[in-house]
Amino acid sequence: MWGRCPTPRRATPPTHAKAAAPPLASAVDAEWMMRHPSALSRFQQIVSASKGKQIVMFLDYDGTLSPIVDDPDSAFMSDAMRAALRSVARHFPTAIVSGRCLDKVYDFVKLAELYYAGSHGMDIKGPAKGRNFKKAKAKAVLFQPASEFLPMIDEVYKALLEKTNSTPGAKVENNKFCVSVHFRCVDEKHWSGLAEQVKSVLKEYPKLKLTSGRKVLEIRPTIKWDKGKALEFLLESLGFANCNDVLPVYIGDDRTDEDAFKVLRERGQGFGILVSKFPKETNASYSLRDPAEVMDFLLRLVEWKRLSMTTRPKVQLV
Repeated sequence: MWGRCPTPRRATPPTHAKAAAPPLASAVDAEWMMRHPSALSRFQQIVSASKGKQIVMFLDYDGTLSPIVDDPDSAFMSDAMRAALRSVARHFPTAIVSGRCLDKVYDFVKLAELYYAGSHGMDIKGPAKGRNFKKAKAKAVLFQPASEFLPMIDEVYKALLEKTNSTPGAKVENNKFCVSVHFRCVDEKHWSGLAEQVKSVLKEYPKLKLTSGRKVLEIRPTIKWDKGKALEFLLESLGFANCNDVLPVYIGDDRTDEDAFKVLRERGQGFGILVSKFPKETNASYSLRDPAEVMDFLLRLVEWKRLSMTTRPKVQLV
């Protein structure tokens, strides 16, 4: 059962405990903002770069489209955010790339016209309905590069449920191709112990690896696949694999999103936008502070697209 969570003192995972970053207020923060300016204040710069190109939107879910909450099963998206996302998908190919399993993130978003990449991109599916975008392939995408790991993931999930049962507040979530151990509601004095419990289970599974995110430890297959690989796969599926006339925009808040930010930097194409109220080391080009600013950005993008369509010069027949 989930009760009242103890007030956390730090925001780092137990394997990397250190003091949390201060709010964006100091000179250091101002310097960080110069290197990663707000995507809202630089909105015109972003859309100007899309001239003659197809924007493709990629968005994380938790902390990006929905607020971070104590109970991961209660990370509901607002109706206003869903409406904004639906509007974006009318104009641009749009994908949700999440650590959640595909079915769970779909249950939160409830939009059939989007692409979904669950389990950090290890479970990808295309839209069940929606408009055909220029160059987009007609068939739905379905890709599961780690299918052989499913029985192993189930075993680890059950073992972790039993092993972490003694840690108050710990929650183990089966995300199909990965297992997440949430410690947002675990007292800080138990963080190290919880990490040791997880590691003790993983000793029996050398083909799985341990990673960490925002108050979560994640167990994933050791295959070379992440959110960056998922982004590239989706671009290829849309027909934009080796094209110069595409502008991918990826918005995310977690360290797992850095793989996608890095891909965009290495491609020299598109922009990563980090959602954070604190300075962080990131490969993103721009920043937004919270899901409210993400929704503002999405709505501005839709309005810009509508205006650009209405002001497009008409072709006269002679």
